Amino acid sequence: MDKHIAPVELEKAVRLINHGPTVLVSASYNGTDDVMAAAWACALDFTPPKLTVVIDKIAKTRELLERSGYFAIQIPNLSQLALTWAVGSQSLHQVPDKLQRSHVELFRIAGQPVPLVAGCSAWLICRLIPEAHNQQVYDLFIGEVTGAWADSRVFSDGHWTFENADARWKSLHHVAGGHFYTIGDPVRP
Repeated sequence: MDKHIAPVELEKAVRLINHGPTVLVSASYNGTDDVMAAAWACALDFTPPKLTVVIDKIAKTRELLERSGYFAIQIPNLSQLALTWAVGSQSLHQVPDKLQRSHVELFRIAGQPVPLVAGCSAWLICRLIPEAHNQQVYDLFIGEVTGAWADSRVFSDGHWTFENADARWKSLHHVAGGHFYTIGDPVRP
């Protein structure tokens, strides 16, 4: 495991997505791994930490997380723009070598059930909280965060430090049709 990957206290885990980034969702079941991009992910609760993410029925990642009961949310950065766009615009259903074509490198943390995308700024492993109505009607999934890690070059002491990091570490924010922004400079009232 990369020496810069540091555990994040669960009570601070929602801070990893609280700034509204585009995320990568990974899941695995029965030897099949997949990764997709999602723009609609949100913190839901603090104790225990929970989050929501919208995943369309056409996504193979959805099928894998529904079967396994686990998924991971990752925070990609500017250096992963092409990868994020590629995994978000292809389906493993139609492109069986999607991860290879998209240059996705996966790794695992010992004892964790889900593969993680290398090079991200943060990772949250979640246990699916099944809510059949929300999943079927709204494509909305709820996850309880069971483990969280962040790259210490951009997140430390429970806070993002984008202003002190190289620009390649800035999080991505998808607007529409392949149009992204990165996080801006900090401001105070």
